[in-house]
Amino acid sequence: MGKRVLKRQRRPSVLARLGRIIYRILVFLSTVIVVLFCVYQFLKQRPSIAADPSVLPTTVLPEASQPAAPEATPNGGSQGLTRKKDTWTVLLAASDQASGNADTIMVAMYDTVEQKAGLVSIPRDTLYLGTRKDGGHYYKINSTYSYYGAEGLREAVSQTLGIPIDHYVTVDLKGFQKIVDAVGGVDFNVPVRMNYDDPVQDLHIHFSPGMTHLDGKKAMQVCRFRHNNANDEQVAYTDVERTQTQQQVLSLIAKKVLSNPQKVGEYVEIFSKHIDTDLSLSEMLWFVEPALGFDLDDLSTATLPGDGSVTYKGWTYCYELDREKCLDIINEMIDPYTVPVTLDMVDMPQKRG
Repeated sequence: MGKRVLKRQRRPSVLARLGRIIYRILVFLSTVIVVLFCVYQFLKQRPSIAADPSVLPTTVLPEASQPAAPEATPNGGSQGLTRKKDTWTVLLAASDQASGNADTIMVAMYDTVEQKAGLVSIPRDTLYLGTRKDGGHYYKINSTYSYYGAEGLREAVSQTLGIPIDHYVTVDLKGFQKIVDAVGGVDFNVPVRMNYDDPVQDLHIHFSPGMTHLDGKKAMQVCRFRHNNANDEQVAYTDVERTQTQQQVLSLIAKKVLSNPQKVGEYVEIFSKHIDTDLSLSEMLWFVEPALGFDLDDLSTATLPGDGSVTYKGWTYCYELDREKCLDIINEMIDPYTVPVTLDMVDMPQKRG
């Protein structure tokens, strides 16, 4: 019998082995992506929308502070109004550390179909005819937050602007600072010299005008600045300019958050501890997909115009909104309806002596 000749198998080349490894990795990653996408599609839920403020029964604020609701039409709106498709409004607010009043009040509108978004600030001292639970009265909208919380403030803002506010998001000062620190701070052009001290709140604000890198603590200080110390030279810095500063800083933070998705775990931890919202996780996930196609440079911002020197029933420095000019901003930036908001729909008190 002849000898059996064994053939040696040729070992795959290094490139071939590397190709197989890469192929397996790609298959694994593709599987993970498909699974995550399916989970996302399963979990996400279309956010709810609020009723027209004119027919929404009061849930938090006393009846004395609510305007009389006009008769509703069969389709559920007092004016027969139709909402734009997949368009939502959200109240954004932050509290003052000392008083518990709202220090920042903003309304955001996001039209996910037209990829249009607006952010409008409401000055904290805006004149508002509020009634406390004990029957007393207050005349600045920011006090609503300390008496009735985020839900009450949402109703007050909706009533003032004449539009439904679908959801709210509130953040405390520690959460704001941690978010800024998580993204590595922001570079901001400080508009004026800031020199203010409040030992009671342990608040000390000292900045020169110009480009400055702000960490969380410094960003909070810049956003809270209202005026210089009494013995210092005052600067021309109105409440409108203050809200513009807040809008600019928030826009910078948002851009850095979106540009650092790898820190999503850190963001979630901060949000869970320091942010209060009536949006569920499923509803927040719904915004992820449309938000990927939105450019923050297209965000429209404004502050409701008015007169901040009004005295009303002994309350000084009330901010009386200019109804006609405010209406233009509402309709341009945050109106969720298919038709314009009209003057008879808003509730902006005017000084009565």
